[in-house]
Amino acid sequence: MPKHITRRRFVRSTTAVAIASPLITRNVLGANERLNIAAIGAGGKGAVDIGYCNGENVVALCDVDENRASASYRKFPKAKRYRDFRVMLEQQKDIDAVTVSTPDHTHAVAAMMAMQLSKHVYVQKPLTHCVHDARLLTETAHKMKLVTQMGNQGHSHNDSRRMVELVQGGALGDVREIHVWTDRPIWPQGIDRPTNKVAVPSHLDCDLWLGPAPDRPYHPAYVPFKWRG
Repeated sequence: MPKHITRRRFVRSTTAVAIASPLITRNVLGANERLNIAAIGAGGKGAVDIGYCNGENVVALCDVDENRASASYRKFPKAKRYRDFRVMLEQQKDIDAVTVSTPDHTHAVAAMMAMQLSKHVYVQKPLTHCVHDARLLTETAHKMKLVTQMGNQGHSHNDSRRMVELVQGGALGDVREIHVWTDRPIWPQGIDRPTNKVAVPSHLDCDLWLGPAPDRPYHPAYVPFKWRG
């Protein structure tokens, strides 16, 4: 397949994707037109996101935690494995698009590097930590003529689309008030910073997990799940 796909072809494929399918499905493109997809973050939510790309060529998987990514490694045994997404993007030249499904603090830097190397990106929410970074990503996507998507999976539901049709079509009349509820946050909140020292497990590269975040000692209170709280 060609290295650079047309914007029209990629957009056509992405618009046909159902809920949470980050990039494209084989139902849209022919068997000989599959894209080469790489995952930045292949465990946890990353496993879900790259799993929806199983109709494409999953050529690379990057994760700082070998244990968390093990299910994806088994599912895509031919994919090259990396711990550092920078090494993956620099060394592997056949990647057309990437999923970015890391903890929040790495989203912007991983997406920016991928786009600067002409990779289409699917980036989990929240896109960035500040408005400035969001604007930089937007400018880069336009400059490089790339197709991008942020992981607002709920808005890909048929129910959500139907709701929009009902409101825009006037079936409900003039909508003046909306009530919304959620089960979030499902993760612990208000965690005090741990004071005890814990050894870093051998399957985790803690420095790469921290990425651009301020340095702090490893502790299971943060990794792999409760960092947001």
